[in-house]
Amino acid sequence: MAHRPQLRLLTWDVKDTLLRLRHPVGEEYAAKARVHGLEVDALALGQAFGQAYKAQSHSFPNYGLSHGLTSRQWWLNVVLQTFHLAGIRDAQAVAPVADQLYKDFSSPCNWQVLEGAEATLSGCRERGLRLAVVSNFDRRLEDILVGLGLREHFDFVLTSEATGWPKPDPRIFHEALRLAHVEPALAAHVGDSYRCDYKGARAVGMHSFLVVGPGPLDPAVKDSVPQEHILPSLSHLLPALDHLEGLPPKP
Repeated sequence: MAHRPQLRLLTWDVKDTLLRLRHPVGEEYAAKARVHGLEVDALALGQAFGQAYKAQSHSFPNYGLSHGLTSRQWWLNVVLQTFHLAGIRDAQAVAPVADQLYKDFSSPCNWQVLEGAEATLSGCRERGLRLAVVSNFDRRLEDILVGLGLREHFDFVLTSEATGWPKPDPRIFHEALRLAHVEPALAAHVGDSYRCDYKGARAVGMHSFLVVGPGPLDPAVKDSVPQEHILPSLSHLLPALDHLEGLPPKP
């Protein structure tokens, strides 16, 4: 009979795995713009944000740290570019909006804990697992987790800004393993990105679970990820861990 691993460490992605924004980005941007006297369509802002974020991430990856930017400067530039693409080209008028948005997204009240997250984290703790965060987030993450009551579940929090290594860079996973004093074969990672989370963790020898939600699976993902590694919701994680460790099903 094949040896089944007894996991010791479970690392977690955060955004869209444990937390999500309370409102769509376009709506938040439009609401804050309105307060400052700017009327911009929320849908146009949402589309512009996607373009601006993608371009900024390509030109200045991982918050532009290697280019001398701070994550705050990086985000302010994303906001300015978003409004520019949506037709507001007066950077001076947008600057206070950008400043307010940065502060607002630092606040726990603009985030919500996904259904099943707290129960799943508690269940993982009860089975003796150490938990840690491995996230492509900026310096604001710790305070957000504290404000939402989730920080207490984790032994440590690693962000791509703090380490300088965004997932799927193997170094951020290796750093988590080093801090926990755990071998890759005794660790697993949970996240919603096939490339950054699922493949990134498996590339360093960790086990991995992909949170996919209730929608249809991308065919490429469906063909590449075994069914037992797919989590339609967080409540599926504990049974998946039982399967991985060869434990009998819970009644």
